[in-house]
Amino acid sequence: MRQTLLLLGVFFLFNILPAQVETETINVNSNIYDETKLLYRNEGNAGLIATSHGLGINYRRGFHVTNARKRVFEIEGVSYRHPKEVKITNEYFDHPKGYYYGKLNSLFILRPGVGYQTVFYSKPEHNGIEIRWIAFVGVSLGFAKPVYLEVLELTPISGQRIITTVKYDPAIHFIDNIYGRAAFKKGITETKIYPGGYLKLGLNFEYGSLDTETKSIETGLTIDAYPKTIPIMANELNTPILFSLYLNFNFGRKWY
Repeated sequence: MRQTLLLLGVFFLFNILPAQVETETINVNSNIYDETKLLYRNEGNAGLIATSHGLGINYRRGFHVTNARKRVFEIEGVSYRHPKEVKITNEYFDHPKGYYYGKLNSLFILRPGVGYQTVFYSKPEHNGIEIRWIAFVGVSLGFAKPVYLEVLELTPISGQRIITTVKYDPAIHFIDNIYGRAAFKKGITETKIYPGGYLKLGLNFEYGSLDTETKSIETGLTIDAYPKTIPIMANELNTPILFSLYLNFNFGRKWY
């Protein structure tokens, strides 16, 4: 009787164990398959920028250097408002146009540059968020367009006032004779270019739900430095180094 029970036990083990091993192997293989992700080496995206001094747009082209690091080329253009710019209107005239008293030049900045994005928190799943350090350096080109205003001038014959369009001169144009701003196109041919450099540091939060798309929000600091001071305001301090906080919304796609 004891021998019969022993034989039945051995038979039972030989039939159960292989099935258990086979089941475990299938589970392990399926887990490996689920966690495997393809590496898309190329990335392109465009976005909108809101800064502490203006608005702009940008375009980026990225290439994977390693699994967690990308080299990125970017070009962006942003407007820049001096912190002391205040829009006013002349209440003594009918239908006046708003203008910025004391503003000498309107500034637009173009930044071509190169940088890196480095992942320090990977996306845990498709609907998660990936966080990256970003750093860029490059050329900063400041385009300063002189401000033109509509001013009231006395006619020598009738003594009446007429509206003329002239370049703003803080020595002769004051609140009592400025009617308002002129058309933006006035003075474009007199635009001066100020070459310099920029540095950008920030954090990028990528939240795209598809592996082939990019959706991200980026925030950080940009520093523009110029050898010469750009004259933006007449009666305020202008500096050759400009600081801006920014918020960038990017959308694009990835491919092999």
